[in-house]
Amino acid sequence: MVTDWQKLMTDTPVRSAVRFPIRMGIWLETEHGRCEAMTEDISANGLLFSGDRLPEVDSRIEFTMTMPAAIMGNARDLIIHCVGRIVRHQRRLTDDLAAAVIDEYVLGG
Repeated sequence: MVTDWQKLMTDTPVRSAVRFPIRMGIWLETEHGRCEAMTEDISANGLLFSGDRLPEVDSRIEFTMTMPAAIMGNARDLIIHCVGRIVRHQRRLTDDLAAAVIDEYVLGG
């Protein structure tokens, strides 16, 4: 059992929601302008994405995703407008990633 004062001895973050490996292009609105990103995975709570210019940790972001009907099990694509914040950066050999938590969302479409 892990108590509050113990730190997990792993580089793998503890997940609170199932993540799905969905790669799609999105545009992020930040306080410094608009930037393009590519999702790596998405959950009900957040997403992991790559991009040429990553927003700073703790910065606010807004983005809209179109989830394909086939993935969502719907008759039509689902448009989701999200407001969130960057919680961490992660380096890979080929690119850099940012993780964002979704604080608010509105369903459309």
